[in-house]
Amino acid sequence: MPNTKLSSPVWLFDLDNTLHDASHAIFPAISANMNLYIARVLNDGINEVTQAQIDAARLGYWKRYGATLLGMMRHHGVLAADFLRETHDIGDLRAMMRAETGLGRLLQRLPGRKILLTNAPRDYSTQVMRHLNLGRHFAHHIAIEQMHVHRQLRPKPSKLMLARVLRRHGVAARDCILVEDTLANLKTAKQLGLRTVWVTGYLRHAERSTLANARPRRLIRPTYVDVKVKSVRKLPKQLHRLR
Repeated sequence: MPNTKLSSPVWLFDLDNTLHDASHAIFPAISANMNLYIARVLNDGINEVTQAQIDAARLGYWKRYGATLLGMMRHHGVLAADFLRETHDIGDLRAMMRAETGLGRLLQRLPGRKILLTNAPRDYSTQVMRHLNLGRHFAHHIAIEQMHVHRQLRPKPSKLMLARVLRRHGVAARDCILVEDTLANLKTAKQLGLRTVWVTGYLRHAERSTLANARPRRLIRPTYVDVKVKSVRKLPKQLHRLR
């Protein structure tokens, strides 16, 4: 009897630092915009906002809520659309991108349906996918604007959001594989019963920001990660480990 779980899985692919090297130039530009945005929000017109205060808000909210945006919304009344638009206004995106070749062929070789699941905004992620020329390989594109549960924004690593994605697309957790660079998102997915792939190849560039995990001291595969690869191009050779 054929293994249907392996022959027709549903793949959930992250975008930044998974399908391309966002830490090369894109993340630093977004991080700089985020610092300016946070400084403007924190400015009371009396005391100068320090870099330490900005870092505390950016990293503190990220650690507490899983995304700086959620903390800015909850504690400062920031509008998600405004925050996403301003922080991702980074100019010539194509000139900032760095990615491996052959990703389209790789995706064609992987059995099953592919869905893009990214905490990035729709406009930005659509542009990135266009420059990567990968859009046609994905059945669906889920950006952060679509990650609402009970009228509240619930980006990764939200279990509620991920469970809702599975229900909407009619897939059981055991038949789904999440491919990510961010361990917190993989941990949540494994708790729900998904199989997990950790992409580590771009972590060498990652900075301590809300946009990418700082590189662990040692890239040891946690128990909730089924497969660790440096590049998504290594996935076809690892399919036997995702049974």
